[in-house]
Amino acid sequence: MKPPLEFLGPAIELIGRNASVLPATGGAFEEMARPDVEEADDRFFGGAKEAKEGFQDFAETPAPSWQELYRPTPPVFRSEKHVFRYFCDGSIKTYFLGTIIEGDRSYPLELTQIGSAIVHRKDDGSLEVAKFERQLLLLVPYKDGRGISESLYNDLKRVQTPAFRIVDVAVPDPLSERRQDPRDKSGAKARFEMHMLEKRLIEEFAPRRGAEEWTIIDGGVRRGEFIELPRTLGVAKSFDRTPTFTVRKGNKGTIRKDISGVLAGLDYGCRTAAFFAHGGKVAFWYVRLRHQGEVDYPLMGVVKVEVPTPDEKPIPAELADSLSSALVGERNVTPHGLDKRWHAHLYPIFQAERVIKSNFFTETVLLASIRWPKRTQGA
Repeated sequence: MKPPLEFLGPAIELIGRNASVLPATGGAFEEMARPDVEEADDRFFGGAKEAKEGFQDFAETPAPSWQELYRPTPPVFRSEKHVFRYFCDGSIKTYFLGTIIEGDRSYPLELTQIGSAIVHRKDDGSLEVAKFERQLLLLVPYKDGRGISESLYNDLKRVQTPAFRIVDVAVPDPLSERRQDPRDKSGAKARFEMHMLEKRLIEEFAPRRGAEEWTIIDGGVRRGEFIELPRTLGVAKSFDRTPTFTVRKGNKGTIRKDISGVLAGLDYGCRTAAFFAHGGKVAFWYVRLRHQGEVDYPLMGVVKVEVPTPDEKPIPAELADSLSSALVGERNVTPHGLDKRWHAHLYPIFQAERVIKSNFFTETVLLASIRWPKRTQGA
């Protein structure tokens, strides 16, 4: 029986024979991102203007007054109106393999598992896995000239397989281009590749939806091509806790509210007003799925909702209301006791996440596949 990751062997052999390797202790170890990577990525959501002045442009029509920042959105359950048919999630595990030295250059070498699953919900509410995909990525910097040599990079590209790709970390993308630390940059690049896999699955199944049916993706829709996906709703259970909102007080000027103040006043089954971000290409708002008395902290039980607005036009307030009501109707079943994020987790997304993680290669299998060749003395 062949080892499940035997396709890694030629790449590891190439690197070990053509460069000096300072291997990670034990062969490899998993990168544990701190703080929460979704929350960290969300900090890049707004631009310099929003960071300085706060979010202030309404993204719904008719535009609400500043005295009406909250709208009631009582739950609408699937049995009443089946709004959400497909649920897409992605997951990632990144392993630091070691530091590679070529001449006067050194760079980190990371191996990443990315996976995405899209779950379909039938008329009776039962779930089925529509599709699952997994890829392994070897992350190296090349384009900026400060990483891997051209000859070694080209040799590695020749040993790629459909399930194993060499990815140039130095090629800019919306998640990694603002990162400075090399390993942080590699992690962001891996998440971008995961989002592109999610996007491909969403596009594949989008034609199967009804005219008023939507796809939910775990996280935001703001990442690159995601903005062009129609009837796709980003629902984030983790989000940036630092943004502010500029509130006009009639003729008395403006005041700024931070997100904690805004969400503390958000009742169960209600949403905030929608605001523009990302240059007007995304409308976002917050929805409370659970009573504040049900959770330990006022910001728990709240999700951030994002809708693409590629034409930079506000969305109808009635649409934001109906989507929010359908989301509140998704509050049960809940993975309470199975996931610490249960208070903001949608059950179909939770199941998609489990599908991905149960199909990842285990750390034991991966570590057994990383065997650096011994270099002859003086090589």
